[in-house]
Amino acid sequence: MSKQTMQPEPVTAQCALCGVETDTPSGTCPICADERQYLPADGVQRWSSPAEQARRGAAVELSELEPGLWALDTRSDVGIGQQAKLIVTQAGNVLVDVPAFIDDAAIEAVRALGGLAAIVPSHPHMFGVQSAWSAAFDDAPVWVSEPDARWVARSFPGLRSWSGELEPVPGIRASQPGGHFPGSSVVHFRAADGAGVLLSGDTIAAVPRAGWVTFLRSFPNRLPLSAAVVRRIAAHVGARYDVERLYDNFEGRVLRDAGEAIASSAERYARWVSGEFDHLTGEG
Repeated sequence: MSKQTMQPEPVTAQCALCGVETDTPSGTCPICADERQYLPADGVQRWSSPAEQARRGAAVELSELEPGLWALDTRSDVGIGQQAKLIVTQAGNVLVDVPAFIDDAAIEAVRALGGLAAIVPSHPHMFGVQSAWSAAFDDAPVWVSEPDARWVARSFPGLRSWSGELEPVPGIRASQPGGHFPGSSVVHFRAADGAGVLLSGDTIAAVPRAGWVTFLRSFPNRLPLSAAVVRRIAAHVGARYDVERLYDNFEGRVLRDAGEAIASSAERYARWVSGEFDHLTGEG
């Protein structure tokens, strides 16, 4: 089918809270029922779809973060507000994390930047409507981490799995430090100015204090990770990538010395959760 007539496969159901697509809208959303996420406060599971979102005025807005890197923000009452990233290269474009909405305007905006050669969701919370984004770009492969494949609730032609390390297009590298999910992934590329850039998903999150990042099993529920896991994540990244800048899967960013921020923040975190600084917390 030509690009002129390609239409995304219809997604008829997605969780109205997390925005992840499904073929079986019944019971409660398993992603939201997991301890890393949460169910609606009133206990009522609701379902939506891109078509329903469109009727309420949803849209995907693109903005340039730096040369060769674009943010995709979804304006909708569905989903958790993630900011997907589009890496634009001469070898092909890669979408990292997936919006929970798609429409013709979003497709055309991405097509104007060169389309999609591959899609890499960093973890299940970021699956969004990945089957529709794949279908809109000639069944572009969606690379889901093998350890997290059980969370996929909709099969489609572009679905792929991977373990260890991945190069979806030349020059863009992904790997799986785990932590937040067993298969939680990061994506690294070299920016136009030659600097190493890490798209860290929820594996490593930027925080308000400059030069700091953090690591959690659950961000909304503030569940920690152990010292050993946090050190493992930092060592994984440090051994593979030079990182000058970091962008997480929302709007968090570290724009200089991000590799040092990861290493020093991991050590600080590990020392705190190991009890080394308990004397600073009072006697109870």
